[in-house]
Amino acid sequence: MSTVEKRSISLPSELSALIDKAVEGGEFGNASEVVREALRQWKERRELYGFTLEELRALWSDGLESGPAQPFTAQTAADIKATARRRLAETVKKGT
Repeated sequence: MSTVEKRSISLPSELSALIDKAVEGGEFGNASEVVREALRQWKERRELYGFTLEELRALWSDGLESGPAQPFTAQTAADIKATARRRLAETVKKGT
């Protein structure tokens, strides 16, 4: 079992009230359980979708360097679909 460390945190009254309501409603046994669950979900979301600050900066830079946005037209959609169909066919061909 992991070591439990005590922390003291400050929360806005709105968040504190939400925690109290969750405990009073029986969803959690105490405020610590609410915070632990919230942190677990935050960690999972970061691991699944998260980017480091450096990654975000690189993505931002790539976007700027790609130039101005182009209008999305029916032809653009057709080109995207054609490319996707070609890639799918190639993938299926390689798999057989």
